[in-house]
Order: sequence, then C-alpha cells, then structure tokens
Amino acid sequence: MVGTIAAMTGSGIAVTLDAVIVAVSDDRPRILTVEGPEGERRIPSGPLDPDADKTLERALRRWIAEQAGIEIGYAEQLYTFGDRNRAHRGRDDPRRLSVAYLALVREEATAPGAGWLDWYDLFPWEDHRTGSPAIIAEVILPALRQWAGDDAERRRVAMMFGRDPWDGIRVLDRYELLYEAGLVAEAAVDRGEVPPPDVVGTAMALDHRRIAATGLGRLRGKLTYRPLVFELLPELFTLSELQRTVETLAGVRLHKQNFRRLVERNGLVEGTGKRTASTGGRPAELFRFRRAVVDERPRPGLGVPYR
Repeated sequence: MVGTIAAMTGSGIAVTLDAVIVAVSDDRPRILTVEGPEGERRIPSGPLDPDADKTLERALRRWIAEQAGIEIGYAEQLYTFGDRNRAHRGRDDPRRLSVAYLALVREEATAPGAGWLDWYDLFPWEDHRTGSPAIIAEVILPALRQWAGDDAERRRVAMMFGRDPWDGIRVLDRYELLYEAGLVAEAAVDRGEVPPPDVVGTAMALDHRRIAATGLGRLRGKLTYRPLVFELLPELFTLSELQRTVETLAGVRLHKQNFRRLVERNGLVEGTGKRTASTGGRPAELFRFRRAVVDERPRPGLGVPYR
C-alpha cells in the first residue's frame, strides 16, 4: 500500500494520517485535539512520508507522540476521506487524501497545544443519558422542519431526529444532515461565509468534525460485537464503572440488572475476590476483563445497548 500511495503522491495527491483518539474520564467521553495555526481545534494529523514510513500505523504512532506527547495502544483504520477540495485551499493545491484511524487510550497529560475535548461538546444532540437533549426539540427539529422542502427530506429528518428508540450508531448521518441544512459552522465556512450565531456544537477545522462523527459511530457500533470498552478501563474495575463507561460512549442509560446479566451471560469479565470501598457504599467487588472470551466466541460484545 505504501508504494501505491507514494505513486499517488507524485501525481498531485497529498496523503495525511488523521487520528480520532478517544478516552473516558469522569463519565465523559473525550477526544484528543491539537491547536491549529489560527487557534482552531483539529484532530491530530500528520503527513505520510512514503520513503521513510515503513507502515501507515508506525507513522501514525510516531507523529501522535510528537504532536500530542502520548503513546496510543489499540488503533484500527477507520475510513479514507478523499472528497475533492476537502481542505479548501484552492484548485491548484494537491488533492488531500486522509487515512483516518480510531484509537482508544486512557486520558493522560498532553504536550502543549494538545488537549482533551468533550465529545458531546462537538455533538450535543448525541447524549441521551438524561433523556432527549433539549437542543433537539428547541433548536434542531424546528430548524430542520423549516429547511425540509419535500417528503423525502421530511422523512429523513424524522428518521434521524424524531424516531424512538434512538439509533445511536447513525452519528455521521445526523451530522451530515445538519451540515446540509446549514446548522453546523463548517457548512458556512466551506461556502466562504461567516458562521451564523445559532449553529449547534463546537466546530473543528476542515472536515475533522465529520471524521470525529465517523469515529463515534464506529465505536458505538463495535460495542455490540467487540470488547473495545475494556481498552478504556483500568485493569481492575467494578461492574458499575463498566456500566457507566458503556453508557458514556453509547449516550444512553442502561438497566442495571439487565446489563449485569448480559455481561455475565457473555462471559466478558471474571471476579478477582478483591473489593473496593471507593464507591462510597458497600465495598464493591473488582473484576477484570476475561481475555479468553476472544478465543471462545467470534463476536464477544455487549449486544445493542441503545436500542
């Protein structure tokens, strides 16, 4: 693949590697951002050196350490973004091809210029842990209904924001609908205009919020069939900590007993016999991820917690 990319680079295509790096702290999902040249927030991004970088992932890890001062653990390729003029730098500049990755870490201090941003600041309509966010009924749905010009668009609005139960996986679909309706700042910026004051969510540089939306949707989907959530937890944890972490990512509250039966039935954890009093009540048992489940079952996940 490196040889292919090197050839494409020579024909007017610039290749970058972008990273959606996720952590969970204090029951909030965080995404790692770095400061752009004009103070804008963006996801970590660096160029591929087709001669020096032996693999894409090695290059990714190297410049993440350089830009943000952290080492990433689990990482997987997310998507390749290559729409024409996605960098908005003029027709004479090379086409920007971005190979994006999703990485999971535990939050830690970063280098100057990098920092953690609450994922629900970017997508405030995605956090349903205390019910449907007020921004949907008060801002988003009225604006989308005014924007929708035909039955197809009205059905799309109803599917994305008016349907119960909430489909947590369709994060990118909802962001792209808001982009088309001009409700996110990036839509105005891409038209060369100043964003109006009533846009929703925190904006990012270029199309990085779209890449972040792709990452959140992918992560929510993978909760159903991969034990990725344990990458975000310490080695020992309580079942309450596990549940809150899943809720934080899924954006919904889960029934306690049903969740615990699901975890037990799927054989995802094993007790250690140790207890902790840090919960403030009766000492809770500490568990660890049962790694053997990966070999025992082809899809060792948590089902679909938000449906």
